[in-house]
Amino acid sequence: MKRSYLLTALCLCSKLYAQTTDSTSNRLEQVEIKAYFNKQPLLRLTSSAAVLSPDMIQSQQSPSLVSAMNTVPGIRMEERSPGSYRLALRGSMIRSPFGVRNIKVYIDDFPLTDAGGNTYLNLIDPYAIDQINILKGPDGSIYGANSGGVLSIYSKGFNPVNKPAVNLQLTGGSYGLFQQQLNAVLPINKTQQLTVNQSWTRSDGYRQHSALNKKNIQLNYNWLYSDHSELKFTGFYADLGYQTPGGLTLAQLESDRRQSRPKAGPNPSAAEQRAAIYDKTFFSGVSNQTHISSKLTLFANIFGSSNQIKNPFITNYEKRDEKNWGTRLYLSYMDLISKSLKYEFQLGLEAQKGWYDVDNYDNNQGTAGNPQAQDKLENSQQSFFVRTQLTWLERLQLELSMGLNENKMSYQQRYPIMQADKAALHFGHTWMPRAALSYLVAPAIAFRASISKGFSAPTIAEVRSSDNRINTDLRPETGTNHELGIRWHLWNGRVVLDAATYTYQMNDAIIRQVRENGAEYFQNAGKIDQKGIETSLSAYLISPRSSGIFRSLQFASNFSYHDYVFKTYKAGEHDFSGNKLTAVPNTVLVNTLHILFPHELRMDLLSNLTSAIPLDDANTVYAKRYHLLQGKVSWTKTIGRKHHLKFFVGADNLLNEKYSLGNDINAFGGRYFNPAPLRNYYAGMNINFKTTP
Repeated sequence: MKRSYLLTALCLCSKLYAQTTDSTSNRLEQVEIKAYFNKQPLLRLTSSAAVLSPDMIQSQQSPSLVSAMNTVPGIRMEERSPGSYRLALRGSMIRSPFGVRNIKVYIDDFPLTDAGGNTYLNLIDPYAIDQINILKGPDGSIYGANSGGVLSIYSKGFNPVNKPAVNLQLTGGSYGLFQQQLNAVLPINKTQQLTVNQSWTRSDGYRQHSALNKKNIQLNYNWLYSDHSELKFTGFYADLGYQTPGGLTLAQLESDRRQSRPKAGPNPSAAEQRAAIYDKTFFSGVSNQTHISSKLTLFANIFGSSNQIKNPFITNYEKRDEKNWGTRLYLSYMDLISKSLKYEFQLGLEAQKGWYDVDNYDNNQGTAGNPQAQDKLENSQQSFFVRTQLTWLERLQLELSMGLNENKMSYQQRYPIMQADKAALHFGHTWMPRAALSYLVAPAIAFRASISKGFSAPTIAEVRSSDNRINTDLRPETGTNHELGIRWHLWNGRVVLDAATYTYQMNDAIIRQVRENGAEYFQNAGKIDQKGIETSLSAYLISPRSSGIFRSLQFASNFSYHDYVFKTYKAGEHDFSGNKLTAVPNTVLVNTLHILFPHELRMDLLSNLTSAIPLDDANTVYAKRYHLLQGKVSWTKTIGRKHHLKFFVGADNLLNEKYSLGNDINAFGGRYFNPAPLRNYYAGMNINFKTTP
């Protein structure tokens, strides 16, 4: 079976997203990605990477990033219920009961990942995103602590325009879904521009007790205050609330898949305890880039966030007050050593500091009662980095980079016993090197190779998890990644192929466990052996043209193969060595088809085939494999020369699959399953106005 998957992987290769076309030559333009400080052609990048455009992000349902993210080989995004997301990049969900960990996420070049290691990705509205750049594999040499990779999100409104524009989108659908999204680009003058992104999303949810209510407003401002300098501001406020229905046993799933977690023994039900997460967050950052000379650039930013989180749960009511601030700055120097040799050098640092008050109370049916535990924690991390790149004849690209990461934490118990002094946890100074090269053997084919070290310290939410204890035994995840890849553009760029194979040897992997009362805790799991193949193909079967029944027809196929196993892992009397890594499917195959008909009629189809997923470390329980089929049809009408009106209708889970997306890992009492919706529908409209300033 593995041999057949390998053959399939070799036949498929990589999809390059956000592709545009030159209508005069029908040639796909070169896709560029902003990575390692500068924009560069994706063809010659030394990393495995992908770019998601607004068209890809909006090709299916607009409230969620799940469909678009899962088209990228190596990424797995899950949705347990509306608003509750998990994300893994070349890894598993074993660290993430909710949220995003061991991946570094940036928004407009500001770290969205906080000092404590958590990323609240569900605060961002997908409609406000202009592009997502994805670097796969550990890259701590430049971006600080991570063991999975880097996501860089860029908001709408930073591309300079000459005229104001307003986009309004309304969506309604099954299970009480309603979403309103607004994007307004407001040029102030020739050098300044303000953009407003605002949205409101609500849903009753497929399951009982799974309602969502999310409000978001984001401001983006950029000012070209001189010929060589630019200042940017990004700020958003999000008010997010979603109910958490909880996991079901297999018997409960088969009895009523729409029910929330029922009462079990002494523990009340999720609905009785009004289990939910409420998060009010303010985030802002200011950056400045100055070209000191034609060769030397200085970049500096400062950013901060404040999170007020309430989480009534089955066993307690948790309140978290989280505050973070940080800075990132670097100098970049570029020069020509000779006509054939270009040189690049960067030197910089990224530093973050966070303060976290975590208080737990009795949960009296959604009301905080008597205190159980109260703690103050602080986390700080600094990453100093240096990088050099040599480019010879625009064919050979060699990169060498090194990061020095320091991560430390302190804590002070305030209840039930007042701890007089702070205690410290120091995760040491860690060197994170990376060496990579890319060689263009022909104008349209490039080979790449890299070796890099990964590092991911325990997060605040893992050291102080919902069992109300400070876990001082956790150690950081570390490992070394080896990778080979190839990119190939065929037939004048109409077909794009990409393939990569990698092996990542991880030490001290952090794994989620659950106590009898449902409270979680984390422990290290020895060594994990992660081997994988990522391949995909993107092809214009019919290139864009101005006549015919089909104006364009694009097909893409993306395949991921994971051979992830516990190499050495013992927990108490149990030895899980040799077992498959929890929460990782062996194979994922995603196919997409984009068809453009006359009169701006468009159809987008997506097929996702995911193999069975082990849900416990012993590999005794699996989530069944599933085939998810989604479709969307849209029609755009141009009104005059300036305005556009678009109508769309779509369906999710067309095959009516009974599957679970976002399963609970190592769940006590067999409550593993979070069933996903059966066949459901949505429809909406988009109005675009462009006016003369």
